[in-house]
Amino acid sequence: MEEEEEAIGFLDKVLEDEDVFLLEECELGTPTSPGSGSPFLVAVKVEAGKGLEMRKLVLSGFLASEEIYINQLEALLLPMKPLKATATTSQPVLTIQQIETIFYKIQDIYEIHKEFYDNLCPKVQQWDSKVTMGHLFQKLASQLGVYKAFVDNYKVALETAEKCSQSNNQFQKISEELKVKGPKDSKDSHTSVTMEALLYKPIDRVTRSTLVLHDLLKHTPVDHPDYPLLQDALRISQNFLSSINEDIDPRRTAVTTPKGETRQLVKDGFLVEVSESSRKLRHVFLFTDVLLCAKLKKTSAGKHQQYDCKWYIPLADLVFPSPEESEASPQVHPFPDHELEDMKMKISALKSEIQKEKANKGQSRAIERLKKKMFENEFLLLLNSPTIPFRIHNRNGKSYLFLLSSDYERSEWREAIQKLQKKDLQAFVLSSVELQVLTGSCFKLRTVHNIPVTSNKDDDESPGLYGFLHVIVHSAKGFKQSANLYCTLEVDSFGYFVSKAKTRVFRDTTEPKWDEEFEIELEGSQSLRILCYEKCYDKTKVNKDNNEIVDKIMGKGQIQLDPQTVETKNWHTDVIEMNGIKVEFSMKFTSRDMSLKRTPSKKQTGVFGVKISVVTKRERSKVPYIVRQCVEEVEKRGIEEVGIYRISGVATDIQALKAAFDANNKDILLMLSDMDINAIAGTLKLYFRELPEPLLTDRLYPAFMEGIALSDPAAKENCMMHLLRTLPDPNLITFLFLLEHLKRVAEKEPINKMSLHNLATVFGPTLLRPSEVESKAHLTSAADIWSHDVMAQVQVLLYYLQHPPISFAELKRNTLYFSTDV
Repeated sequence: MEEEEEAIGFLDKVLEDEDVFLLEECELGTPTSPGSGSPFLVAVKVEAGKGLEMRKLVLSGFLASEEIYINQLEALLLPMKPLKATATTSQPVLTIQQIETIFYKIQDIYEIHKEFYDNLCPKVQQWDSKVTMGHLFQKLASQLGVYKAFVDNYKVALETAEKCSQSNNQFQKISEELKVKGPKDSKDSHTSVTMEALLYKPIDRVTRSTLVLHDLLKHTPVDHPDYPLLQDALRISQNFLSSINEDIDPRRTAVTTPKGETRQLVKDGFLVEVSESSRKLRHVFLFTDVLLCAKLKKTSAGKHQQYDCKWYIPLADLVFPSPEESEASPQVHPFPDHELEDMKMKISALKSEIQKEKANKGQSRAIERLKKKMFENEFLLLLNSPTIPFRIHNRNGKSYLFLLSSDYERSEWREAIQKLQKKDLQAFVLSSVELQVLTGSCFKLRTVHNIPVTSNKDDDESPGLYGFLHVIVHSAKGFKQSANLYCTLEVDSFGYFVSKAKTRVFRDTTEPKWDEEFEIELEGSQSLRILCYEKCYDKTKVNKDNNEIVDKIMGKGQIQLDPQTVETKNWHTDVIEMNGIKVEFSMKFTSRDMSLKRTPSKKQTGVFGVKISVVTKRERSKVPYIVRQCVEEVEKRGIEEVGIYRISGVATDIQALKAAFDANNKDILLMLSDMDINAIAGTLKLYFRELPEPLLTDRLYPAFMEGIALSDPAAKENCMMHLLRTLPDPNLITFLFLLEHLKRVAEKEPINKMSLHNLATVFGPTLLRPSEVESKAHLTSAADIWSHDVMAQVQVLLYYLQHPPISFAELKRNTLYFSTDV
């Protein structure tokens, strides 16, 4: 049963969450008593006023969710009395034993929470900064044993309810539609819920008190009388969670590489193979006459590691399918973008935790555990991010499919194989002994030893660059005949390469002059790649597989992004040579901390760099004209553009639009209709980035950071809506307008590949940034800025993007916003 599996899965997951609680508790501060060693005894510095305000928000949100939970328990108990009454009659619906099994401990749980709610409610409603309620949470935690009994019986209760439904129509009707009362202030008087869903609620509730305690402790001053009581309640709750969960170790996957006797190893590396509809990481070895696909065998500790051959193809028998043949192959479904973004968030958070542990000279065991978690997430990202198919075929048998993250790698593998195939090669079959010898040589001869994830890098290796790389692609020379030419730019991110920009196609030329500037965001990047393509306009050759690039690569090259060379304020011009073609380009780099600086503007004319309230007042508008026009144009003709808002527009076009908006040029609408859509998207992003203060304001920035870090959903909802309400009206109306636009863009995700997560990643750091004072107070390096603040900024925007529509009038009407979703 789906609900049952979900419940068991939920309890399995709790342990992982508990590890996170432990970590977060450890890092909130120092133990209250030296040498206590307890991860729960934490001292937190809380500004008295601000902390107590957050306490009220956390408690009022929790109270609202308690009311809903009590109503759900009431709905579950409602049929119990009549069922018990009929059990002793001649026509019982259920037996006493069945009733006691299905409703086991529900009455006790209801009474515990009703008493807790009745005692907490007046304290929150008549709020006073000196109010104490730690003893209520301590008592609630001490009664968690009832939940242990409920959890142990849960599976049997569900099975019994299911069997009774199948054998008794009357009970089936009852269990399919139980009426749950809505909250006091809610318009909905009742909602219908199944018994199965309601029986899951206590399981769901098990972690809620722990989340709330976690939030309350974070916002309770150490000298407050509640502090030790809340710590005690948290300790009991944590121990309880540990007692009902088993530590399930995720299965580890490892792999590695080779060089042969007579045959030589030409190239090797890790590739993702799609085999039996699932993705597997393989180590692929290209020898002078054979391509061998292997996986690392799991061996007992201390034993010499070995490769296991999955398959091999003699190069004499290896062919590449044509685009037409590829089209007939099964299509590859890309992994959802939002899940990839989630993995990146986790990796960034874990990196940050590891840095903190090292800085605080933390225990090596804690660091190792964090590194293990980071490896697991990075491995998943590596496995699931590639989308570009690389198909190879054995003319005597099977076809194989690899997925690569970049066309660059695909052409490298293809070129290396084709170069070897120019020699006189013979077809052959390896005997089992020969295959064993060849596979055995792989371990010694491999050149790529580790899976390309940052967890495998040495600590002294460069962390890469974080910030913005400005690149101008000037021109190219060395083409033997006229062609339609364009370039793409790629940078590495989280161990794999991502395409970040594309020039216009320069038609029918041997000397294209693009002179186009792009701004590329770097996330720990170390290399820049430039690929030069000939555009294919032949409709018959264009493959329907979106990920298959049929344009011909004319040349490709890669340069290392050396911080010393790049981190200057001046442009650095360079030439990259590729197959006899020379591409001239210039670049300069702005570190993330520099790019975060906003210059307060005294100018009253124009729109860029001018306060949003000044612009809306001057225009007598609710949303600045520039925002409305750019959004309208994107929705008119850019909403299906692949990578809209992610792919950079040409910088000169963006500057031209900026100047036109600033001058209030009467031809602005004509300019917009003619302009490349990525330039219009870039102009909108630039407008928000150049505001004298971010749209969500400097003043509220720390509160947004605290709100998004709350663990309890109801408290988070309460806080996040309260913060929106606190924004100045022009900021709030513009933010809500942008929010609805981005949701409409994400609706086209199957076509434009831009999910809510992708859009939050692009816009989050633009709409929400720390003030310079805030940055200097908390952060030391560019890497810290990325992992600490940017992650949270993205999460804040994502929270609002995933939220049901937020109306300005409704928001202003509600003085206290309660969530009805428990």
